[in-house]
Amino acid sequence: MEIEIYADVVCPWCYIGKRRLEQAMESHDGQVTIRYRPFQLDPSPVPAPQPLVEALAAKFGSRERVEQMTAQVTQVAADLGLRLDFDRAVTANTFDAHRLVGYATPRGLAAETVDALYRAHFTDGVDIGSRPALARAAAGVGLDEAAVLAFLTSNEGVQEVTAELAAARSLGVTSVPTFVLAGKYAVTGAQEPQTLLAALAEVEQRESTAG
Repeated sequence: MEIEIYADVVCPWCYIGKRRLEQAMESHDGQVTIRYRPFQLDPSPVPAPQPLVEALAAKFGSRERVEQMTAQVTQVAADLGLRLDFDRAVTANTFDAHRLVGYATPRGLAAETVDALYRAHFTDGVDIGSRPALARAAAGVGLDEAAVLAFLTSNEGVQEVTAELAAARSLGVTSVPTFVLAGKYAVTGAQEPQTLLAALAEVEQRESTAG
């Protein structure tokens, strides 16, 4: 069965959802293929990166409110062994990051690349809207840095990511993470591993009955 994950690499709940799915898969006996699909929480251009907390404070009213909003997700992530450092994170447009995931996918390094992008953004304060920074992150998972930079500075992958973003909208994906099982059953949100396992078992039963 294929599980498609619609997510954005600047979404903390997507990071958590990916880890919870991995935990669920540790208890699942069936064969599952995971496919990463792009989604942009904010497709607006980012002329220059700024501290994420400042950007969120401008959007939600105050730094204090942002700290309250991020405290819970930071703790949930920490319980999963993930570090979210919102004070280091900077704003970024993620279109090129999604192109990089597309580049890594046929090379068998999609999951590793997605993790590297989450860590770069949330833990290391890297501007993942920067093509050289993306190439360095790619090198960290075994991809060729120069080849990745050449890819990102070309037009390769632009049409594909644009089409996939449009497909997500046409499917009605409005929040992430969204997990699509067997191409037609959607589970939204960073669900607990047990919930994901139950959904997977139900879909497998439905598919076997339909077949």
